[in-house]
Amino acid sequence: MEQLTEAIGTAGGWIWNVVFVLLVGTGLYLTIRTKAVQWRSLPEMFRVLGDPPGEDPDGKKSISSFRAFTVSAASRVGTGNIAGVAIAISLGGPGAVFWMWSIAAIGGASAFVESVLGQLYKRKGHTGYYGGPAYYMTHGMNARWMGVLFAVIITITYGFVFNSVQSNAIVDALSSSLEIDSTAAGAMPFKLIVGALIVVLTAAIIFGGARRISAVTQAVVPLMAILYVLLGLLVVILNIGQVPGMIADIVLGAFGIREFVVGGFMGVFIQGLKRGLFSNEAGMGSAPNAGASASVSHPAKQGYVQSLGVYFDTWLVCSVTAFIVLLSNPTFGDSAQGASLTQSALGEQLGTWAVHFLTVAIFLFAFTSVIGNYFYGESNILFLTGSRTVMNVYRLLVLVFVMIGAVVALDLVWSLADVMMAIMATINLIALLFLAPIAVKVLRNYEAQRRRGEEPTFNGSDIPGLTGLDAWDGTDVITTGAFWTQQMKRVGKA
Repeated sequence: MEQLTEAIGTAGGWIWNVVFVLLVGTGLYLTIRTKAVQWRSLPEMFRVLGDPPGEDPDGKKSISSFRAFTVSAASRVGTGNIAGVAIAISLGGPGAVFWMWSIAAIGGASAFVESVLGQLYKRKGHTGYYGGPAYYMTHGMNARWMGVLFAVIITITYGFVFNSVQSNAIVDALSSSLEIDSTAAGAMPFKLIVGALIVVLTAAIIFGGARRISAVTQAVVPLMAILYVLLGLLVVILNIGQVPGMIADIVLGAFGIREFVVGGFMGVFIQGLKRGLFSNEAGMGSAPNAGASASVSHPAKQGYVQSLGVYFDTWLVCSVTAFIVLLSNPTFGDSAQGASLTQSALGEQLGTWAVHFLTVAIFLFAFTSVIGNYFYGESNILFLTGSRTVMNVYRLLVLVFVMIGAVVALDLVWSLADVMMAIMATINLIALLFLAPIAVKVLRNYEAQRRRGEEPTFNGSDIPGLTGLDAWDGTDVITTGAFWTQQMKRVGKA
């Protein structure tokens, strides 16, 4: 097992050399092309988050912008925020936090563009919309082979590998809270029981479709995120005198000025970028699968919402974890530490009750990530085949890998996740570079309407020569001026 983990880690290292260049380069390129839309449009991000949903062909309310946001947040806000950040700090020192922040600032542009494209090339279904990178590769680039490759990889990555990561983290957290040595041979019954529980809960939701998934994430994700952030702020307040020194460690450690671990600047840089991307998923091609399900009046709106999701995830939730760990004087260099490092840090600061609270938080974060990850795979199974039989087989395999993740070693799971994430991100980033000019045209169309004082709506004919669209034909009531005139009357602004 150790040799397999080492081999996967070595392969991942080589792949990541390419991803680093593409990730940063694409983020900077899109920042320039969009005139830093991710920095200058924060007010607009919050404004469109509360837009009302449209109506699906079956007469039920569509998935709103906010619901789509919570589905993508469910996938983002998981073990990457708690276990992943702890691992990054352990291996890369405080400086890794700086590079996580940096990749979020740059990645917001990538998140915007990929979500705009996901919306633009989404397809109509009997019960709503569906789409994602596989669709804009196929219909925007006329490269179905690329879409198929991406769909296969994201289905494996999120449905199987990443879900193994989530169940692994749940076991790690529960064993730490209950003082059970999860590495001991006698711990296997415990792992099997926890795995079975996660499987049952997952099955009850994923067999209910997109609406049930979005309903669960809308209820759970905001609540747990708020409680977790409040807990982190309490730790910061209790250690307010140490905060300036902590910030200094983060900045100085980022550039190798103050050494904490072996590996120097590049080690810190790599850990920060890897965990930042794993956490916020900007540019990976995951969030557009959720964003495409939303019924909105203009594709740019979901771009704004998903950019906000990057900041919510990295600058808020990940920062809370980092502060909790760093204010507890952690030991650097131990790769075996995951969520348990954050738990022990909280226990040191606030007592045993905080450890148990974090256990519950990790369980809920990881569980919602499981169903969010499943949703990404489901969207791409629809792309590959409309067969109900295939979909049910996929669902069963997801449950199998959730159980497997509960009993395998942490190092192997994280190594697999790193490799698959790198491959998937590379394919998507190449597509973003090709389709960026179209996304920029959509953004300009939106901003021109806002300057005229209008609520932006979109029709495929608004951009001459645009082909491959299915949804933007004026039949969705939310894309009409009449809908927004009525909406203004409802809120008393007309």
